[in-house]
Amino acid sequence: MQVRGLHHNAYRCWDSEETRKFYEDFLGLPLVNAFEITNTKTGRKTRALHSFYAMADGSYLAFFEAPNQPFEFKAQDDFDLHIALEVPLGDLEAWLVKGKAAGIECRGIACHQMVDSIYLRDPNGYVVELTGKRPDHDKLMDPEKNRARRHLDNWQSDRTGKRGAAN
Repeated sequence: MQVRGLHHNAYRCWDSEETRKFYEDFLGLPLVNAFEITNTKTGRKTRALHSFYAMADGSYLAFFEAPNQPFEFKAQDDFDLHIALEVPLGDLEAWLVKGKAAGIECRGIACHQMVDSIYLRDPNGYVVELTGKRPDHDKLMDPEKNRARRHLDNWQSDRTGKRGAAN
């Protein structure tokens, strides 16, 4: 058995047309499917629109507008939730200029060692990170070289020790 890749990530949206304007008109991700859901697989009546935006790698961003189901739309913090999309590194400045010209909340360019990024806020409050791989990206993401597992184990050990000390 094998996980082959990402098909789609799905998020709630408050207005499908406003969401379309951002993802299709601004970012250039084409709307490729939208359909209404009136019954859940368990037979519960509902009303939602499920829409999909295609990315160049064959994956999708999807959204549910479900007006009769409560959901708190708020400006998300980067650490809580963000959507990171890859763009060519050399395009980041142009995206930043385009975002500011469109009146979209945006910031950056931030260097994160393996990538540089800018941050935009979509109409639903989600942070959308546009990220360009730096030339040494693949080397920095190699777990044999970056010791990812060791860093996680150290974090867990420190975290567990601090929890134990607080009890």
